[in-house]
Formats: sequence, C-alpha cells, structure tokens
Amino acid sequence: MERRKFFKSVGLITAAAYIGPKVFGNNQVPVKASGIEGVPASEFPPLPFAYNALEPYIDARTMEIHYDKHHRAYYTNFINAIKGTPIEGKPLSDIFSTMSKQTDAVRNNGGGYYNHLFFWKNLGTGSSGPSADLSSAITKSFGSVDKFKDTFNTSAKTRFGSGWAWLYIGADKNLAVASSPNQDNPLMDISPVKGTPLLTLDVWEHAYYLKYQNKRPDYIDAFWNVVNWEEVNRRYQQALKG
Repeated sequence: MERRKFFKSVGLITAAAYIGPKVFGNNQVPVKASGIEGVPASEFPPLPFAYNALEPYIDARTMEIHYDKHHRAYYTNFINAIKGTPIEGKPLSDIFSTMSKQTDAVRNNGGGYYNHLFFWKNLGTGSSGPSADLSSAITKSFGSVDKFKDTFNTSAKTRFGSGWAWLYIGADKNLAVASSPNQDNPLMDISPVKGTPLLTLDVWEHAYYLKYQNKRPDYIDAFWNVVNWEEVNRRYQQALKG
C-alpha cells in the first residue's frame, strides 16, 4: 500500500477509534485544568518549531500529522475526559500519581497529551550535547555517552508495538533507561517505569512511518541528530533540585 493511502486509512481508523468530531478543529474546550511544561491545559500549545525544522531527519508532513492530528486528538480527548470530574483542574502530576484510579480515557489521552508536549521540547537543532554534569552522570550509570545511546536505542527498538523510550532519573538520583507501552510515562503510578523523565522518543508508527516505513532502527538513529540537549540538561538540573 502506498504511503498516502496508508496514512489516509490510518487517519480514518484513528478518528473512528479515538477522537470525536471536534478534534481536528481549532476550537478550544472551555474546561479548567492545571497545565504542565509551562503551558495551561486550557490551551493547545503551539509546536515550538516549524514543521520542516527537523528535516531531513523528521520530515515536515510527518511532523504536521503527528502534531496537528495525533497530539491535538489526545489533548482534546483528555480535556473531555476530565470535564465535570473530581480531577478537573488538578495538576497533571497529581493525576498521574493516581492514574491507577483513573479511567482508560484519562490514562491514554492524558499520557498522550503530556508525552507529546514533552517530546516536542526535547527536539531541536544545533544542540551541543549533554552538559559536563549530565555527561558525568551518564558515564556513571552507563559507562559512556555512546553506551548510553546504545542502551537507549535498544530500549526503543525492542519496545513491542507502540510506546516510548525514556531516559529518567530515579528516586536515588541515578539515571536509568526503559520503555513504556502506549501512552504511559514514568510519572504514572501504574507504570513499571518510575522517575523523573529527562529525554523521550516516540516509537509509535505514526511518528516515523511516512519517511522510514517499517525501519524503526533508522528513525531511532536519526533521532540523535535532533535532540535538544540544552532542554535535557535543564531538566537534569531541575530534577536534582526536586
């Protein structure tokens, strides 16, 4: 099946399975909710770069579909899922810490909203690499920066089905790498991976299929060309203070 037809069919399936009639519009849902990553949840945040900013590693069309269809759908469905419930208006950190008590709609869409917001911020160009402090911590946990990348790549490649690969800092302040299924993340009490996330990679097929088809390893290798290390460094310092 050619790529255009594939994504058209995937889009229709996704729309039928996950999103309502308002998802693809620009209307905001007038529901109060505490934000995260510095963005109020009453707003759908803009992408922090142009659709073509990460080419040739991530193509503009994939970025447009990923952000304006998939991410927007998770956001809108999350807002709808918490509307009129006791968790409306609560911080996402509180919602995630009690995710085992929430509905699947909150879990899947809240995770999808946050994970993508996090993902966009750890992407960029012209980044210089991990700071001296982060490099030292990486070397302590993995042996070297290259060995860390190998470990992260393996985690991303071996995540069966859809999910995310994470670099995170645990309660012991040490770094670790793992993957989570679907839209789970290390902040959720229901997740086997627990800690403060520093870096993530989306390995759902919609994140790479237009350009890389079934070659997920090629997409993962390309990812290292567009990591915003300044943001990862900032998150690391913030996590140490937390």
